Amino acid sequence: MYAITIDQPGGPEVMKWAQQPDPELPRGHVLVEVAATAVNRADLLQRQGFYPPPPGASDILGLECSGVIVELGEDVTGWSVGDEVCALLAGGGYAEKVAVPATQLLPVPAGVDLRVAASLPEVACTVWSNVVMRGGLRRGQVLLVHGGGGGIGTHAIQVGKALGARVAVTAGSEDKLNRCRELGADILINYRDSDFVASLAEATDNHGADVVLDNMGASYLGRNVDALAMDGHVVIIGMQGGRKGEVDIAKLMGKRGNITSTGLRGRPLTGPGGKADIVADVRAKLWPLIADGSVQPIVSTELPIAEAPLAHQLLDSPETVGKVILTVK
Repeated sequence: MYAITIDQPGGPEVMKWAQQPDPELPRGHVLVEVAATAVNRADLLQRQGFYPPPPGASDILGLECSGVIVELGEDVTGWSVGDEVCALLAGGGYAEKVAVPATQLLPVPAGVDLRVAASLPEVACTVWSNVVMRGGLRRGQVLLVHGGGGGIGTHAIQVGKALGARVAVTAGSEDKLNRCRELGADILINYRDSDFVASLAEATDNHGADVVLDNMGASYLGRNVDALAMDGHVVIIGMQGGRKGEVDIAKLMGKRGNITSTGLRGRPLTGPGGKADIVADVRAKLWPLIADGSVQPIVSTELPIAEAPLAHQLLDSPETVGKVILTVK
């Protein structure tokens, strides 16, 4: 098969579309002929040498894909050759074929194009597992989403609104904030010229955020606690603002607040906290919201897989809102 290869860590130019061995098909897996994959920030970090795949995972980039099942491994039930699917991956999506644990497959939602479906698994599982399963967001609460214009952010806005929450977002441009408004965001904060803690307090009559979905990490840690409502949850999913921060424990205790941090890629396939449970919950509870149009995939750009270097550059572009897709077939 062909896949994106990387001879040595570096900039986007190190990625090449070249021949690679076909993937093996372990027990409990299916072989998917890839129609499309999507670019995630983790791909950029791996390309630069900062985010190696978990033990046993493919070293090919790509944390999600869509395509057609072409072969079933031993002990796989509930799926058939020819099924159109999308999948959560630990790696391997930037390729013509990928072996996927059957427990990480999702049907393409009704009304969603096969290639566009590649943009869903990573954001859906990340947002649902953190905002709902861990943060416990419910109707009438306030959700604060940092990075509202990104793939995670644009999805989280819609999930929050579909669940009946009031959604606040931060973003760095008025164009991105306007797009967030179109997706349903209620409170729009430009972090370049406003303090999000003060802006959120003013907009919520000092209530704050019941759930904070944070991609920044260290640089926002203390301020997220300042923005937190009583009994609120800060869920950290990224470290764009650094790894080490300080927090006022007395302030956190005074709010009975919770700070958690989670990753998705390194979770076990099954068992407590495993990917299988997340995918099953997403299929049962979030997929109907996508099928009825309450939550829609947001795709900024669609490029051929050979243009992966450009796709990586676009992910950091201020003009990019939502996901960047790479088409394989």
